[in-house]
Amino acid sequence: MKKMIKRSIIIAALAVLAALTLASCFGNVSSPAADENSGGKTVKGSNDAVSADAVGISADVTDVSAELLTERDTIQTPDLSEAENITLADGEDVEITHEGVYVLTGTASDAAVIVNAGKEEDVQLVADGISITNTDFPGIYVKCADKVFITTTDTENSITVTDSFRADGETETDAAIFSKEDLVLNGVGSLSVSSTKNGITSKDDLKITGGTLSVSCTADALEANDSVVISDGNITVSTRKDGIHSEYDEDSSVGSVTILGGTVDITAGDDGIHATTTVRIDDGDITIDAAEGIEGTQVTINGGTIDITASDDGINGARKSSLAVKVVFNGGYTKITMGQGDTDGVDSNGDLYINGGTVDVTGQSPFDYDGTASYNGGTIIVNGEETDTITNQFAGGGHGGMQGEGPGGMPGGAPGGMQGGPGGGGPGGRP
Repeated sequence: MKKMIKRSIIIAALAVLAALTLASCFGNVSSPAADENSGGKTVKGSNDAVSADAVGISADVTDVSAELLTERDTIQTPDLSEAENITLADGEDVEITHEGVYVLTGTASDAAVIVNAGKEEDVQLVADGISITNTDFPGIYVKCADKVFITTTDTENSITVTDSFRADGETETDAAIFSKEDLVLNGVGSLSVSSTKNGITSKDDLKITGGTLSVSCTADALEANDSVVISDGNITVSTRKDGIHSEYDEDSSVGSVTILGGTVDITAGDDGIHATTTVRIDDGDITIDAAEGIEGTQVTINGGTIDITASDDGINGARKSSLAVKVVFNGGYTKITMGQGDTDGVDSNGDLYINGGTVDVTGQSPFDYDGTASYNGGTIIVNGEETDTITNQFAGGGHGGMQGEGPGGMPGGAPGGMQGGPGGGGPGGRP
């Protein structure tokens, strides 16, 4: 029988940290005017004033870090001046019931750290060389708080669940780290998570702002209902399902993924990145090997280096919410390598805009869109050759159909996109 050790020492309230105010202009995203001169050709838009609404830029290139992250979210070394030290032990759950900073050490099996604080209270768990192994319950379980931080010191830490998860009353726990509240992972050390189902789950927002994180699981590796935000860190995930998944089945107006920086390496059996509403990448070094690389109602690439290997669609703009479906490239370098068969490098069930950056696609069907396509700047490379046209692929992978808008060209690909005739379903055909 496990013992329950209650930690209810009230620590003096943490000093309130003012939210970091950042400039509203995102300086790392190049405009069409600043993009490369491709092989001596002047790309359309390099000197032309292009309507933001016309090319799908809108407010997508503004800096959103101040909106999404607080100053405390990004502090990698915690203030330990008033911290309480807790040593983990086999068979002993630790329940934290008040706001504060708690330094966790030790190795334990059949044990859990349970946060059950006030609804307006923040709790910071400092992982200082911990190892938790359970058969059927999360190693860290957040039942109630305003926000919980899991911050690693310069140590190695691990949380492992080896068998089927059991419920906590009406709550179906299904992740090695399971939180009902906002969850922030940061620090300067490493955290390894292994799970027979989900890796890390937040039923609210999940943020990763630092540290080294490794997740191996059978279901979603990083999962949140409302949003996943990554601003820094070194993240490696391996899963049979989705690498990063943001969705709330009761509200299709939430469920976004935003990557502002860091290194992310995803190996996934299903989607590398999956969001109900928006996927936005402003910076970072991202590698994805999955059935489908990136999927969301709106996918916007503003910067970063992205390398996708996929057996289905590389990037898919799909109607999952009430937002208008579109895929937009404003900057960065996006490389997509497709497998054989009915696969598309970039597939938009709505519109497709290439305004800047480099889009490098290798595959039988580089582009597929149901609305209109507009090329306003940047570089397009298809199967190793530079082009200035967004082709719209049809069943059988033919190139004889309507074309996207190239420099000075007319938009093509009427809404609803023509489909292959009977016997279709070859490369480029809509499944």
